[in-house]
Amino acid sequence: MKPRTETEAVADRYARRTATDRYDPARPEVRHMLDERERALRRCFARQGWQALDERRVLEVGCGAGGNLLRLLQMGFRAEYLAGVELLPGRFEAAREALPPAVRLFQGDACVLDWPAGSVDAVLVATVFSSLLDDAFQQRLASALWRWIRPGGGVIWYDFTIDNPRNPDVRGVPLQRIAALFPEGRLEHERVTLAPPLARLACRFHPGAYGVLNALPWLRTHVLAWVGKPDNEAAAATVARQRIASDPGRSPP
Repeated sequence: MKPRTETEAVADRYARRTATDRYDPARPEVRHMLDERERALRRCFARQGWQALDERRVLEVGCGAGGNLLRLLQMGFRAEYLAGVELLPGRFEAAREALPPAVRLFQGDACVLDWPAGSVDAVLVATVFSSLLDDAFQQRLASALWRWIRPGGGVIWYDFTIDNPRNPDVRGVPLQRIAALFPEGRLEHERVTLAPPLARLACRFHPGAYGVLNALPWLRTHVLAWVGKPDNEAAAATVARQRIASDPGRSPP
């Protein structure tokens, strides 16, 4: 039997998931998570000097049903400068229905997407790499993202960092792994998102309990990160040398 590819495995894992309203934005804990993440995104953009968001070009890999792209539109990005790629046909169709026609969407494996190198200010990946269980596939995808980003741009990363023992179809992506995937990148991050099971329990008690518990950083399970691409090759080489110096066991990329 022919071995299944990682993209086929991802599709199988998603097919096993049961339908649920667990991530419905109308739920109070989900609304808290989304609003918190948007605030973190705005802080991230401000640190990069992104004053005019409508001038920035962003591609989302794993855009799902289009929720993140809709948020970017609401934040001030232009539809013509946004694009998304989604592996699963059903989610792709939902995104196409939800988003303006000017937002370009592609269905299929992002690793083989024919996208121009150095053409976007950022690639957004939100809870994507935690669903990829093959290390080599993770690296291929990371290399593709890096190629598409212009010098001075970056990867906008949102994902959880610790394993979920109840879900073998996902795994946490710690900061060390993010750094290894993008060895030339400058990584900055902040910890966000109250642990979802705790958030659901807290909001059943009272919606305001989310903020109280989320004030404790060790209860946050995700990171919102920016992996910056250096403006030139010399800067990239410097970052790589610094990584090697801090980890003698690492080979040069």
